[in-house]
Amino acid sequence: MPFVKKVKSDAYFSRFQVKYRRRREGKTDYYARKRLITQAKNKYNAPKYRLVVRFTNREVIVQIIYARISGDFVLTAARSKELPRYGINHGLTNWTAAYATGLLAARRALTKLGLADKYQGVAEPDGTISTTEALEDEDTPRPFKVYLDVGLKRTSTGSRVFGALKGASDGGLYIPHNEKRFPGYDPEGKQLDAEVLKKYIFGGHVAEYMESLEEEDDERFKKQFSTYLADDIGSADIEDIYKNAYAAIREDPTHKPTEKSQDWTAETKKHKTPRLTREQRMQNIAAKIEAFKAGAKAADDDDDEDDE
Repeated sequence: MPFVKKVKSDAYFSRFQVKYRRRREGKTDYYARKRLITQAKNKYNAPKYRLVVRFTNREVIVQIIYARISGDFVLTAARSKELPRYGINHGLTNWTAAYATGLLAARRALTKLGLADKYQGVAEPDGTISTTEALEDEDTPRPFKVYLDVGLKRTSTGSRVFGALKGASDGGLYIPHNEKRFPGYDPEGKQLDAEVLKKYIFGGHVAEYMESLEEEDDERFKKQFSTYLADDIGSADIEDIYKNAYAAIREDPTHKPTEKSQDWTAETKKHKTPRLTREQRMQNIAAKIEAFKAGAKAADDDDDEDDE
């Protein structure tokens, strides 16, 4: 039989099974997720950690997450909105900001785990590729291992995702990777230009663009880099800003909550209807019944008066 018509009868629709909700919404690639969270059975309930990198229009979010049957749990997280605390006030979504956020997440996780002193990572990045190696001392714990989770983002060469990966790797985490997707990699020669990668780490590509735009179109330059100019930041100042920021991140990566202008917890609860207990609900029902009976009785009395 070369052709069989698919009859969409009631039996067909009773067998139809919808995809997972996040698959229907286009948010989760379950084919990739299964391979990222499945741990070997001989690991004895040891979780498999993922370096989850996500981008919004205004910030970079880097989290270290592990999965359980009850759901995903966040070990630590860092956001590029925290970078102004370390002196980076502009360009919070570019490649260098992703690197700084990955570095912050790595140092924060190692500090939480008590491994910050043992695994320093690359304190002075030079653009070369290096992974965190285990120390020779047998009593020293091995480096903290995570796997990069890019979500649905396209993994093209030079993507900001790999900026966060490089920052986390230089921060002391062990992340299996190679040089093929970093800026400066030549696919024909199959070599990485370390100078190009170093330029991206310290914001050199932003400085170059500032200089070229100032020469070609001064009006557009003043409009696009208006916030830089308002803070009196030029192309020559960018590298020093990032160098000082990386040193400050290593010195104190712990999270410090910001001061809230308003008690938002109380503000939220003000508009929330409190949950009633069973006794309170039964009392409300009894009160409604009494009010209904009283109204019905009053209506009967009015009818009797009209009849008279």
